Amino acid sequence: MDINNKILAKLKELQQKEGELPQYLELYRQLLLIQIEANIPSRKPLLTKDEINAIIRKGTPLLKWDALSSSIDWTIFPQLFRKAATTISKYTERTPKGLNDVSFNLATLQEIAKAWYEGSPLSSQENTKGITEELLDATIHCAMKPFLTAQGNALIKLVDQEQWRRRICPVCGGKPDFAFLEKEKGARWLLCSRCDTEWLFQRLECPYCGTQNQNELAYFADDKELYRLYVCQQCHTYLKAIDLRRTDSEVLLPLERLLTVDMDRQGQEKGYKRG
Repeated sequence: MDINNKILAKLKELQQKEGELPQYLELYRQLLLIQIEANIPSRKPLLTKDEINAIIRKGTPLLKWDALSSSIDWTIFPQLFRKAATTISKYTERTPKGLNDVSFNLATLQEIAKAWYEGSPLSSQENTKGITEELLDATIHCAMKPFLTAQGNALIKLVDQEQWRRRICPVCGGKPDFAFLEKEKGARWLLCSRCDTEWLFQRLECPYCGTQNQNELAYFADDKELYRLYVCQQCHTYLKAIDLRRTDSEVLLPLERLLTVDMDRQGQEKGYKRG
């Protein structure tokens, strides 16, 4: 909640400075408000420290669907889903009708949430005909986010970072979509695209295909060397990053995803895709 409130304050500051927010930032703010209003409390870890260590040593993420599902309040989840659907439709001019229909069928909604979490195709799920994969993905992600972060915040504190160093999130198994170089030693950390968990990773390895061939790995930096665009020639992906050694101000990593959209454009213009 603390970082969410800081993000809202930063967005308000940007709005006052610019007069109005770009549409994608306003959409992000409205979705964040929905998640904050859900008021999902912090959770006790679902696993003990010993159980976590054993799972981490096996190289598998901690949070399986059955455990996550049991921590979700399914009485408010449909409301979150409907609010997200309406908001996304408002800013993207896409009808929420099909999404609203799904939200009133709890069994279907639970199946879609499970498919999303486990990486199964959403468009093949029951009652999703006519709903684009992209729209369904964005809506279910918004509804899932407060429950995921509540568990992620509790579990990651018990993870030995040196024992993980893998290409997926140690909590939910999501892929990274942002990175940062820490202030102290410049070690590279990844940020989960699903639950915002941060985890330690190698500097010289692609977080998507795993190559460690230095001839295949490179990065571009801005003039101030604050931001980096890591690229992989083997899988043709890119990863945005910020070097915290180059700034004294507080960095809100989830917001940086949105503030660096120009880097996405640059990466794609160079022929790379999001990992």
